[in-house]
Amino acid sequence: MKIGAGEFKAKCLKLMDDVKKYHMEIIVTKFGKPVAKMIPVEENPEQTLFGYLKDSVEISGDIVEPIGESWNADE
Repeated sequence: MKIGAGEFKAKCLKLMDDVKKYHMEIIVTKFGKPVAKMIPVEENPEQTLFGYLKDSVEISGDIVEPIGESWNADE
């Protein structure tokens, strides 16, 4: 949505509510040229992959002791 600076000034608070409620963006123009953009803030930022599986694995027993199976790494 594009809106002139004068109209934006008059309706600023309502437009801010609309951006949040309807998850829309508004481009503010001055003399017909874009000068600013209002976009909604993401309240739940994306979770990064680093540490994503933290506390999801349970280790039971000794993970470095031999398991009793024979195997040949050269095959």
